[in-house]
Amino acid sequence: MKKRWLTMTLAAVVMAGSLAACSGKKTEENGGAESGGSDSGEKTVISYWTGDRHDSEFIKEVVDEYNATNKDNIEVDLVIKGDDFDQALDMSFQTSEPPDVIRVKENTIQTFYKKGYLAPIDEFLKEEHKAAFPEMPDLNSFEGKRYSLPNYGTTMRLIYNKELFAKAGVTAPPTTLAELVDVAKKLTAAGKESGAYGFAQNFKNPGSAFGRSSRVIAEVSGFGGFGYDFKTAQYDFSHFKPIIEAFKQIKDDGSMLPGVESLDIDPLRAQFAEGKIGMYLSFSAEAGVYTSQFPAKIEWAAAPAPSIDGSFNGASGFLGGQWLALSSKTTKKEAAWKFMSYMYSESLLQQYQEKGFGISMVPSVSEVAATPQVKGIEGFLPNPYDGVWPVYPVVAVQGTKSDDAFFKYMVSGGDLDAIIKDLNERYNAALAQAVKNGEVKAEPDPNFDPKALAGKFAK
Repeated sequence: MKKRWLTMTLAAVVMAGSLAACSGKKTEENGGAESGGSDSGEKTVISYWTGDRHDSEFIKEVVDEYNATNKDNIEVDLVIKGDDFDQALDMSFQTSEPPDVIRVKENTIQTFYKKGYLAPIDEFLKEEHKAAFPEMPDLNSFEGKRYSLPNYGTTMRLIYNKELFAKAGVTAPPTTLAELVDVAKKLTAAGKESGAYGFAQNFKNPGSAFGRSSRVIAEVSGFGGFGYDFKTAQYDFSHFKPIIEAFKQIKDDGSMLPGVESLDIDPLRAQFAEGKIGMYLSFSAEAGVYTSQFPAKIEWAAAPAPSIDGSFNGASGFLGGQWLALSSKTTKKEAAWKFMSYMYSESLLQQYQEKGFGISMVPSVSEVAATPQVKGIEGFLPNPYDGVWPVYPVVAVQGTKSDDAFFKYMVSGGDLDAIIKDLNERYNAALAQAVKNGEVKAEPDPNFDPKALAGKFAK
């Protein structure tokens, strides 16, 4: 897999032993040296929190193996959270019981960094680590310090029920919003007897739902997936109007699975695996989900997300650049790093791709890892429309967030133009204040070309 930003020498990823060997000074805990070395009879228990569920069975096995075989008397307590991961993490730091190792993502690492939840890992890194694991500013490093290392990247696609498509006489996935609405209606009609519906998203958490759907539709259409315009350095949610209108139309038509207001991602996946959903938008993790977590009882596939009008003027976000991070509050830094070292070993990262959990962003791994032998993965492999978007400035907006405002409109209606006008005003006011306070940088880039982002990852 060729990557423009990976131009450094492709050094082999160092195995777990050598990574752990670079650990430095002892950390203080309860007034004494950190417990749990090979000379200690007591276990050093560290906690690892993740919000990922697509790879949960694999990670459980990996953690169990580490707990059974590591010679440092370290025991990892794995905690798998749901869509409330961010809120639970906030609460853990407020109550002084945060995890030692945190799963960070491209849409959370910046926020966690600003909140002071993360500790830099530079003291543990040697030059070979820096060469093997690409540094990506604002994605795994901030102000010249590293806070995480990459593992895999995630593509976004339309996942669809091939059997229901055939029953409805639909020969190809939709490529426009108009087609999305029309196909959802046809699938619902064809699925009436079996209780299947044309479309769904996990709207129990509007941020998660729109982050899987409206985001990628906007990005392939040439617009920032979070409402930020990189050309003007301003927020402009007007580009979401046709997308949200299309989603509302699907719901008004009765083509959306009933109860999406309380639908979480795993229950959605379970319904899709049973054949009750015709299509939805999500990440490449779904290939692994329907192999192990919710074995699919239907024939399914993945296709590029539709754009607003069928034109591809941007790039479908290829997400990643980070994975595990150290908690700033851990009193067991060395033990936590030893576990992270194990997780970042080449053999484990290679397994991660080959089992279909993600597409490696580590050069030396992608060079040797085989194409995953996972059903449906071919639809998720990087294509000419995939690309990495710049990081947008995250601001603390006052009032209703965009995702909640758009979902409320989907359910209850209203004046969408007025909603968008209000969002633009509040988000840009928050942006101006954040820039003034030195919290973020936002500079116009009149030459920004979203189409130029695409095609850097396709083989």
